[in-house]
Amino acid sequence: MRTPHARRAASTAARWAHGAEGEAHTARLLTPLQTAGWHLRHDLALPKSRVNLDHALVSPCGTALVVLDTKRWHRGKPTHLIGGRVHCGTDDRHGQVEAVARYAQRVATTLGLPVGQVAPLLVIHGSPITGGRLEAHTPHGLVHVLGTDGLLPTLHAAPQGRPNARAAGRLAARVDQHLRPYQQ
Repeated sequence: MRTPHARRAASTAARWAHGAEGEAHTARLLTPLQTAGWHLRHDLALPKSRVNLDHALVSPCGTALVVLDTKRWHRGKPTHLIGGRVHCGTDDRHGQVEAVARYAQRVATTLGLPVGQVAPLLVIHGSPITGGRLEAHTPHGLVHVLGTDGLLPTLHAAPQGRPNARAAGRLAARVDQHLRPYQQ
């Protein structure tokens, strides 16, 4: 018979594995962006914290950085807004939306970028997004909440300047310098 501590540990490990599957799937979805000039980084540590960033994407123009968080939510419950807050079914998940907005702000500060140059994005696996996408307002800025089907079209359609491989390379190097691979 397993102790309550052993059951909690097993449950935590199962949730981490479930989340890691979603992150790996998102990474595979993002791979085609590289041919369009995007620089992709996965599983990065936010300095001086225990936070890991699932994905950081440098745009081809080199003037924008996307901090993308991946979540796997219940397939049978739609994700929607209730009173301006993101819910999966009846479960309030707005705290997770606010977290990715805070991460984007911290990344901007860490890299010395204007806050508006770093865009927070939340990608949901499983749960269908009502209307295909949501715009969630947080005290830390706007967060776009998308399903996996809307991810690439949204990134391709994002307003950008002309591709600038040199500027994109410089921003990617800055990301590499300050946001190291996450170590558990």
